[in-house]
Amino acid sequence: MSPLVILLWVSNICFDTLGQIAFKFAATSANNRNGWYYWLDLSKNVWIWIGIIAYIAEFLLWLAFLTLVPLSQGVLLASFNIITIMLMGRIIFKELLTIYRIIGMLLITLGVIFVGMS
Repeated sequence: MSPLVILLWVSNICFDTLGQIAFKFAATSANNRNGWYYWLDLSKNVWIWIGIIAYIAEFLLWLAFLTLVPLSQGVLLASFNIITIMLMGRIIFKELLTIYRIIGMLLITLGVIFVGMS
């Protein structure tokens, strides 16, 4: 893979992870959880806007990435986002990493390595 492809891939992973983490912060920090007021609280939360901006950036990076790699390879490489999101969930939100999740992360990592070598 060329340095540009790697840069786009890593940037895509970072923005996707940032978006997921920001949405989790927004969802868990809303004070009022009653119907419409929940959504009103979310719209005022800075984290929801960080998540939306991160997703827009991730979408543009994804399009640029797909112009340089075949779709079948790009989708497999994108699965690495699952690992970064799980790890950040563990670090930031103290979410549980079960043995099956760890095995899944290892298998995804092996798959990304094999795809990257091809």
